[in-house]
Amino acid sequence: MIGKLNLETMPVYKDILNANRVLKKYIGKTPVYKSNTFSRFVGTNIFLKNEALQKTGSFKVRGALYKIESLSDEEIKHGIIAASAGNHAQGVAYAASIRNVPCTIVMPINASPAKIAATRSYNAEVILRGSDYDEAWLAAKEIARYEKKAIIHAFDDPKVVAGQGSLGLELLEDIPDLDEVYLPVGGGGLAAGVAIAIKEKKNNVKIIGVESRAFPAMKESIEKGCLQSKKGEFSIADGIAVKSPGKLTFEIVKRYLDDIVLVDDNSIVKTMFLLMERSKLVIEPAGAASLAYLMANGHKNKSKKVVSILSGGNVDMYLLGQVVAKGLMQMNRMLKIFVLLPDKPGALKTVVDGISDLSVNIVEVVHDRLSSNVSAGTAGVYLSLELENTKHSDLLIEFFKRKEIDFKIIT
Repeated sequence: MIGKLNLETMPVYKDILNANRVLKKYIGKTPVYKSNTFSRFVGTNIFLKNEALQKTGSFKVRGALYKIESLSDEEIKHGIIAASAGNHAQGVAYAASIRNVPCTIVMPINASPAKIAATRSYNAEVILRGSDYDEAWLAAKEIARYEKKAIIHAFDDPKVVAGQGSLGLELLEDIPDLDEVYLPVGGGGLAAGVAIAIKEKKNNVKIIGVESRAFPAMKESIEKGCLQSKKGEFSIADGIAVKSPGKLTFEIVKRYLDDIVLVDDNSIVKTMFLLMERSKLVIEPAGAASLAYLMANGHKNKSKKVVSILSGGNVDMYLLGQVVAKGLMQMNRMLKIFVLLPDKPGALKTVVDGISDLSVNIVEVVHDRLSSNVSAGTAGVYLSLELENTKHSDLLIEFFKRKEIDFKIIT
């Protein structure tokens, strides 16, 4: 069991009000709006709070800015340091640039190249250490101790929590009669701040945290009544891939959140794809987690006003390409098929003509005559095909069977 926290360190509603006043000088209020598309998918009234449009592309700048603004010149005379997989890094680097203070960010060696480049764009020194956030944090603490730098925790700090809570004030201002809020949970800073801001004024509003199924540390900590550390597996949602929640955030989340639920990467990929295609929004994996849970599970009450916080939009472009391809495959709008044909003129033309007659778009064709599964006198052909939907896919498969074409669906 963890020891009792000093109540003086626990942020309260007035701290969030003060944070909001400070932050208004530097950052904007992000939009929240009803999405008819996702309301139809989920089965209730879905409102999207788009923090991808926030300064630095994430909610993290709120807590980082308020924390750094609260420090004295004496406290930051040796500079500032933080550990982050990406979004907190950019928030701290941006806040340090406002104070004109040297900034060092320790990031995991596998951090997104896009997030590393963005952090450096704010003139921060980036040091790559460790395989994940927790190892990067240990390295940051070592450097802070030797170089006497002010260390800015990504979530387990009352000022950071208060800063994140400003988002909750915006929700109450824009949707005063909201019923439920779904938000991503990693270390718990966003959940803690938003929960305090909303519950202190409207205790009937349900706050639901959404964790990666691969990193359910906060959920298991709440269920067992004490902090748990989960090694985790792998998740594309690196922003919530946290092995251990904070002591402070754990106590707040335990007190205020109504539930913590889990979502998998496949659901996140599908939701990211639909956000791009239907809403023209580029949202990072952790940022899409709360909406992904709602998409995967639906909602029983069609009259509720439910907010999904899209917490950030800093996504690696290479990953984005994979998301598009995998999203198409999940929705049966892209198929990769292996076809075994006689190695003679006209064999492939018959297949291509049939595909064309069905208005199926051929994205890629790859011939294979050398693999062990391709016997002499035959040719293997990999076809990447773009289709409209599952019905269109069924028509294509029916064509292959009718023509007695030897085929196998790869993905």
